[in-house]
Amino acid sequence: MRLMRHGVAAAGLLVLTPAVLFACSSSAKTASTTTTTNPARTIRIGLEGPLTGSQKETGIGMLDGARMAAAHLNANGGILGKKVEIVPIDDQADPEIGDKAAKAAIASGLDGVVGPYNSGAGLKTLPRYLDAGLVPIRLTSSDETAGMGFTLQPMTSQIAPVATDAVSKWLGAKSAAIIFDSTQAYTKAAAAKMKESLTTAGVRVTDSEAIEPGAKTYASTVAKVAAAKPDLIYVDTYYPEGGLIAKAMYDAKTPAKCLADYGAYDNGFIAAAGLPAARNCPVVGVPAPGDFPGSAPLLKTFASLYPNAPNGWAPYAYDSVNILADAATTARGFAAGPLTAALKNITNWKGWTGTVAGFEATTGNRTPASITVDRPDAKGTYHVDAGWAAATHFAY
Repeated sequence: MRLMRHGVAAAGLLVLTPAVLFACSSSAKTASTTTTTNPARTIRIGLEGPLTGSQKETGIGMLDGARMAAAHLNANGGILGKKVEIVPIDDQADPEIGDKAAKAAIASGLDGVVGPYNSGAGLKTLPRYLDAGLVPIRLTSSDETAGMGFTLQPMTSQIAPVATDAVSKWLGAKSAAIIFDSTQAYTKAAAAKMKESLTTAGVRVTDSEAIEPGAKTYASTVAKVAAAKPDLIYVDTYYPEGGLIAKAMYDAKTPAKCLADYGAYDNGFIAAAGLPAARNCPVVGVPAPGDFPGSAPLLKTFASLYPNAPNGWAPYAYDSVNILADAATTARGFAAGPLTAALKNITNWKGWTGTVAGFEATTGNRTPASITVDRPDAKGTYHVDAGWAAATHFAY
């Protein structure tokens, strides 16, 4: 298996990026919807995510990471000698919109697909990709999407034990309230899992309060769950709502500690909460882009390509494109059977997000999954929380 040579990639990216990242092939419009390789065209890899809408910061970060990976590959011969093109697929974090976007992308011709991020969208689009003969490298975390392709992201069943330990052992909470988004598949399932996991760990759940996104403030919800005087409020929403809940807690000087769920982990959480409130509410997530060992050359390259810093999911999209490319190289193409076999046989693959020991045979889930608790520093950059890391003896 060919491993990612980050130092070489960084040098090549600067030359090829303009053509690779922003040009579209006119011949791609008539490409076959199957995964059979056409020697006359580029390799087209779809990137599905919320590229517009309330979660666009997550989606744009994913797209940046995927495009950086395409430039990396094209600087080193592409995939099987062909240039790689990233095809944006905007699902707006909405299952119905995502389904239409996925259908259109498949019709335009795809060889591979990375994403989606939102599990609700994935429950619609992942079966569509599979039916089209594609092997998704998904970024969903709901256990309902397990087995629908492969993922480098942690799953709910992997996240909940880490979050529960953070609540009960690190923060020492004996009671907790949960605020969750009732409109999203991931947050509903994650909240149910956390309620079960916390109860098993001996943490009394005082309330489980549902919200719907779109409100300007969640102060009344915070006041309602805080009335029972829980030691901690666990925020199981995506980042726009999570940031506003953290802000409401901070503004009201709520005595309860705050911990936000994995779905809220994004730079957009800081923007929504304000830095003081964000620093008061750590987030269960993954190592920050700059916290991964050996990330410095990749951060330098990213900075040369984009005006914004990478969000938490740019490294995962970057690695997802690269691991798909490696598997396709081994399989000599994107036909589903050989490509699936190649992915199942991956061992000790190294990328921006660390080492992938392999994928579980039945679920396609990554082993091991790095799950952390993160907090922004005084400059507004997320890092693994040093206190949590010391308490849990976390190591990469």
